[in-house]
Amino acid sequence: MILYVVRHGETDHNHAGLGLGRRDVPLTVLGEAQAEAVGRRFASLEVERVYTSPLDRAAAVARAIAGPKNLPVIATEDLVELDVGDAEGLTGQEMRERFPDFFPHWLGRNPESVPMPGGESLADVQGRVDQFLAMLRGSEDEAVAAVSHNFVVKVMLCRLLDLPIASFRDFAIDLGSISTFMIRNERINVLSVNDTCHLPSLES
Repeated sequence: MILYVVRHGETDHNHAGLGLGRRDVPLTVLGEAQAEAVGRRFASLEVERVYTSPLDRAAAVARAIAGPKNLPVIATEDLVELDVGDAEGLTGQEMRERFPDFFPHWLGRNPESVPMPGGESLADVQGRVDQFLAMLRGSEDEAVAAVSHNFVVKVMLCRLLDLPIASFRDFAIDLGSISTFMIRNERINVLSVNDTCHLPSLES
């Protein structure tokens, strides 16, 4: 199986550097252009099934992939973003001021066990990701696209590569990027990570 893991396009929260979890915000004009660029990239790729987070910033990208291929878009809670709780809409500085006890633990060796203030932990995301990957391994699809979010994509990379969840800090996953993996039995081949070759002309 070929698995294409796609991050959604830009939102106003991303542009402003604000915490964004479950709030269902739309794409910006640039984000819509990124979604269209992703769709064009997939025009020449064989894909049998398109999964997405139920949040519309991801679903919009999934529709851009699936629409030209006349494929249904399958929304699954397994791909929904980390619930950032009380950090929703805050800047990094505001988070440090409001939750001074959070960051020493979040930046420690076991960040997966640390819940966001009033929200989820990366361990919760890992549980959903593992469920999604187990479902894929049990399917007969040859090529699948999964459109999701920053933390979900990073945790998925850690699980595919058999890395500790703390390694999520080692990956840059840009908006509109595509990471590609070949899954054969228990062997994972990395074909690309954070591929944005389809996007440069959109950046200002």
